Amino acid sequence: MHLFYRFFIRTLVCLSLAMFAGANFTSFSYAQEQKKARPAVPVKTAPVLKKTVRDRISLIGTTKPIRESVVASEVSGLVEAFYVKAGDFITRGTPLAVLGSTGARLRLKGTMAARAGIQAALVLAEKELQRISSLKSSNSVAERQYDEAFYNHSALEKDLLMNAADIEQLKYEISKKSVQAPFAGFVAAEHTQVGEWIKTGGPVVTLVDMNRILITVDVPEKYIVGIKSNSTVRAVITSLGKSPLSATVSTILPMGDSNARTFSVHIELSNKGFRIKSGMAATVTFSVGEKRTVKLLPKDAIVTSGNLRLVYTIDSGKAVPVPVKVVGYYDSDAAIEGPLEPGQQVVTRGNERLRPGQAVQVVN
Repeated sequence: MHLFYRFFIRTLVCLSLAMFAGANFTSFSYAQEQKKARPAVPVKTAPVLKKTVRDRISLIGTTKPIRESVVASEVSGLVEAFYVKAGDFITRGTPLAVLGSTGARLRLKGTMAARAGIQAALVLAEKELQRISSLKSSNSVAERQYDEAFYNHSALEKDLLMNAADIEQLKYEISKKSVQAPFAGFVAAEHTQVGEWIKTGGPVVTLVDMNRILITVDVPEKYIVGIKSNSTVRAVITSLGKSPLSATVSTILPMGDSNARTFSVHIELSNKGFRIKSGMAATVTFSVGEKRTVKLLPKDAIVTSGNLRLVYTIDSGKAVPVPVKVVGYYDSDAAIEGPLEPGQQVVTRGNERLRPGQAVQVVN
């Protein structure tokens, strides 16, 4: 019985070892086949470039119209008609409001009637002056009579000139009873309505020109010396997407904020379709500092692994990781330092899951 028990144990152990060895061999063979059969990862590549660049800073600014005007009335009067409302787009010369002109027209009629009287009196005074002058030459009248005729004629001439000025003033006043838009733009606010009395210089509407946009950016003191008027910058209107717009530095104000140590810079850009509204946030990128030569590659080529940044190159169809240091960003490119040479291809698509030594296939 004891011998049989020992034989049984030995047999069981042998069978177990044989099964374990077979299972390991099968797993090893399967893994080798899988490894041999694993296909190459399709990737896209781009070359490393060598370019001359300047350092950039991005600052937040606020948009506003290129022009904003509180349109005022040149004359006083009662508003008889008001043609626009807030939000309307109007062209230059569009009537905004009409003031009552009945009183001015009546005064004009009276002044023109007075002109006829002055002209008639002037004709008589001129004839009298001529008569007195002829008598004076023969010493037939006193000097005093001549002086009276002369000064009466002169006074009537001045009265006629003053009357002409009054008529022009009334005509001008009547023409200004219709308040018109001084430029094309949007009505931003209404300041009066029908039935209200407007004083001379009183506001009618606020009009804004949105054809071009002004962005005001406060630039720190250490960067302001590197920004030049009429230089080109990039502006991104945050609410309209990430596409940069070309803009121009129009003004650099010479007076800064002594507390914040910043200087206001005005940026102008076109506003086709009036998509940009006043008060929107804008990110403006300035080029500052001296020019320098750097190595650039697409930002998509950079893979972050913890604190390490690397890119993948390709050697004999295999992925090779190369550590790099990013020293700046320029649009869609990154400036780097590292053992890469201009013209060398780096992986820009499909690099997220690559492993060192993994087979790749370029599908540019």
